[in-house]
Amino acid sequence: MATMAVKAWVVAMMLVVHCFDVGLGAGGDGLCLGSPDYGDALAKAILFFEGQRSGRLPANQRARWRSNSALADGRPENVNLTGGYYDAGDNVKFGFPMAFTVTLLSWSAIEYRGDVAAAGQLGNLRAAIHWGVDFLLRAHTSPTTLYTQVGDGNADHGCWERPEDMDTPRTLYKITADSPGSEAAGEAAAALAAAYLVLKEDGDKAFASRLLAASKSLFELANNYRGSFQSSCPFYCSYSGFQDELLWASAWLYRATKDGKYLDFLRQNQGSSNPVNEFSWDNKQVGAQMLATQEYLKGRRELARYKANLDSFVCALMPDSGNTQIRTTRGGLLFTRDSVNMQYTTTAALVLSIYSKALQSWDVSDGVHCSAASFSPDQIASFAASQVDYILGSNPMGMSYMVGFGGAFPRRIHHRAASIPSIEVLSRRVPCNEGFSSWLPTSDPNPNVHVGAIVGGPDENDQFGDNRGDSAHSEPATYINAAFVGACAAAMGQSQKPASPTLSSY
Repeated sequence: MATMAVKAWVVAMMLVVHCFDVGLGAGGDGLCLGSPDYGDALAKAILFFEGQRSGRLPANQRARWRSNSALADGRPENVNLTGGYYDAGDNVKFGFPMAFTVTLLSWSAIEYRGDVAAAGQLGNLRAAIHWGVDFLLRAHTSPTTLYTQVGDGNADHGCWERPEDMDTPRTLYKITADSPGSEAAGEAAAALAAAYLVLKEDGDKAFASRLLAASKSLFELANNYRGSFQSSCPFYCSYSGFQDELLWASAWLYRATKDGKYLDFLRQNQGSSNPVNEFSWDNKQVGAQMLATQEYLKGRRELARYKANLDSFVCALMPDSGNTQIRTTRGGLLFTRDSVNMQYTTTAALVLSIYSKALQSWDVSDGVHCSAASFSPDQIASFAASQVDYILGSNPMGMSYMVGFGGAFPRRIHHRAASIPSIEVLSRRVPCNEGFSSWLPTSDPNPNVHVGAIVGGPDENDQFGDNRGDSAHSEPATYINAAFVGACAAAMGQSQKPASPTLSSY
């Protein structure tokens, strides 16, 4: 017993040393002396979406520094394409990542409903989902038409102006039977099916029926007119092909309808069995496998195959697994690439959290076996939570990468609307060139605090310059926050579980 007590003391001292080593000290906000306020982080992560809204804003809009914008979207082709979300720090509406954002928000609401509700955020999360699906419904104007983008990406990126002042072309892009885009249609189908599972609880049966009908229609468009999505290139081109979106959509439709034809589609089109090490707006393979494992009855042959692929995903990410393909920085952050890395961190944390939960529900206590180590469900969940904690301040910079959370956070994010005074404050129009000359290059903090925005993140050495011109590290994006919502809710639930007896028993 004395030996175990010494081991426990050594572990505790290692944690304290680590706190000071990474610059958090005794007053850090990270895990060193207790978990961060996950409820506050969750609320702010969801609030972020109100700052990304396009269209006519509602009376209960909380991000008051934003105003109505892009009210004529779709008019050149006599369609209503107002609303939806600007994807990042620019003013274009990209339907492909917007749909992925809605799917992730819905998945988070489904998996962690109780935790989100306990934080008092279920209504706000549903509102964020609703704002996205309203646009997707409007964009699906016929059985063989889906508008996938509003705004010229190159022209928009050549300007620095508030969305309320936009004068760049609001060019329309769409997919049809003659110009297919199975990735975009498949993701939109997944988004609407997932949102149906959340929003049907609101009691509006007519609206829920619209969501499900549109999801089925979009799946038919994606599957019957197969072709890779190229409409938005050079922005959000698909590199993984469309098979993953077809599987992702069919898995969500099976979950929403329990119609056997979608399960048959999954069985007959299982896709590549090669392990993947990322989950992103482009590559949904591991997400589809995760849904498949949840929907198949335990013991089915297909379940064993999908579980093997998910185990490979875990081994690719977990430090010291012997199979690690994604490295972690010195501070413990999953690091995939030096450009908007945080999107891959948050999506990995979400999938790891959900898989840990699934393993526990299947009573798979021995978890995942890698070549050099095995990981229990609790260990997988704890590692996922460590990524949330890193984002919220448990890192070598001793700062939160979420705007408005904690005392130290990014002040100069790469975001047009946040970097120029609100139209409520500076009521005159701020033209494109003035934005570039006066507001983009200044070292002053942004006049608008975009609460909840999670930036692209630090470099491979855990360093962050808080430079507005460095979009690769300082730009937020909707799909970063969307994945974080679920990962944060999972971490909150994990923190409320009884403490492990490993140390406290001795």
